[in-house]
Amino acid sequence: MKIVKKIVLFLLVIFVIAQFFGPEKNEGSLTSIEAFVAETNPPENVQKILKESCYDCHTNSTRYPWYFNITPVNYWIADHIEHGKGELNFSKWTDYSLKRKEHKMEEVWEEVKKKEMPVESYTWTHGDAKLSDEQITALVNWAKQVQSNYKTQLNK
Repeated sequence: MKIVKKIVLFLLVIFVIAQFFGPEKNEGSLTSIEAFVAETNPPENVQKILKESCYDCHTNSTRYPWYFNITPVNYWIADHIEHGKGELNFSKWTDYSLKRKEHKMEEVWEEVKKKEMPVESYTWTHGDAKLSDEQITALVNWAKQVQSNYKTQLNK
């Protein structure tokens, strides 16, 4: 029994020490999405959806929950954010080519329509990010329209 207590104590000490270390936060400003908003002109209801369901993982500005301060959870969240930004980063919209913007908008509506975005692990803890059928329709219709506008520009 003494060995079990020593192992538990050792693991507890490691856990406590780990709390002093953590990943870098994604703490930019939402002003970085102004170009995206100006260019794609989402209606107010879509802007709200994007803010509540997309921007935490797909911009350079994340609203962190309290449990981000717990290691190793913070590393899992940071990895999730980096992956999301790697797929689509609205803060870097001006860096994307017209063809890439058109393709990204197609991915947006496809992923939302298939209910693969926002990811389930995000909506578990962010109930306001879970999309209703009405919100899905609004977001899909907007993204399709933006994609169509980009296609038109590409075909000129």
